[in-house]
Amino acid sequence: MQEAGIDISAQSSTLLDQDLLSRTDFAITLCGDAYDRCPVTPLHVKRLHWEFEDPARATGTEEEIMAKFAEVRDGIKEKVRWFIQET
Repeated sequence: MQEAGIDISAQSSTLLDQDLLSRTDFAITLCGDAYDRCPVTPLHVKRLHWEFEDPARATGTEEEIMAKFAEVRDGIKEKVRWFIQET
């Protein structure tokens, strides 16, 4: 993300806030593991799944692994742009 000019150094993974989930319109999962483990959502929440490889499971040289992270990051960016234009 630093390569894209975004500082995520203070970010961390947290459990999904059920109050926030109850006030949202969409829940988007990005890889099979997240889709399988996604909590039950309220009926009004539209669930979308965008299948991306989990870059944390990438193998190879450091350069190949970083390239996979960049590929997934850029793919998510394009899907978000598409989603914003379509909704």
